[in-house]
Amino acid sequence: MDDPVRFTFAGVTSGIRRSLPIGLSVFAYGLVFGVLARQAGLSLAEAALMSGWVFAGASQFVALDLWVSPLPVPTLILTTLVLNLRHVLMGAAVYPWFAPLRARQVYPTLYFMTDENWALSMRQYAAGERDGGFLLGSGLVIYLAWLSASIGGQMLGASIPDPARWGLDFAFTAVFAALLVGMWQGKQDVLPWAAAAAAALLGSYWLPGKWYILLGGLTGSLAGAFLDGKRSRVGEPSEQAANPPTADGKRERNNL
Repeated sequence: MDDPVRFTFAGVTSGIRRSLPIGLSVFAYGLVFGVLARQAGLSLAEAALMSGWVFAGASQFVALDLWVSPLPVPTLILTTLVLNLRHVLMGAAVYPWFAPLRARQVYPTLYFMTDENWALSMRQYAAGERDGGFLLGSGLVIYLAWLSASIGGQMLGASIPDPARWGLDFAFTAVFAALLVGMWQGKQDVLPWAAAAAAALLGSYWLPGKWYILLGGLTGSLAGAFLDGKRSRVGEPSEQAANPPTADGKRERNNL
């Protein structure tokens, strides 16, 4: 039987510790954003405010591509909306974890949910972690890394004219490759992952803007749901049922 869901300071500190390597990668491509923000004409204050308030790396990079005078505000809003629709799927994935928690614990934590710490947290959840503070702690590391790197990149923009020359642009790809390897659970992941990749790849060629991201996520989710349903009908246990979570034995109640 699973441990009860909780939200503790210990979970926050665990999330901080486990996400430090990811924070280094986020810092690397945060520098890229800062450099490009300076090249696009954003001041230090504007770059810092965008990273501190928006806190959405992919959307911020897209915004820089559209950063002209006058600003195409409707286009910026629509593009950002489409690009971040994947957060609907991510939020649905963490719902079983966060549903029993208080609103004051859930909503501030969700503000700090990014692709990176969501993937790390879901891996921990599959391994038996039931402390919602983990997502908050890992999100705080990524937030501070992103914000500080954005500021640093903007200040150093003149001395780093081409971030790709230093390999900083590859950090984003590297961190997600590492997260995917950690999330691999066996051959049952082949179909959902392949379906998501194929749909996203085809969508990038045939669909406008960033709709391919949502298409890939939806396709992978549907493929995974299909496999789970098929296993249920034939009486085959799911991966998590066949390999019960290895919880740490803690039984703390929500204390934050």
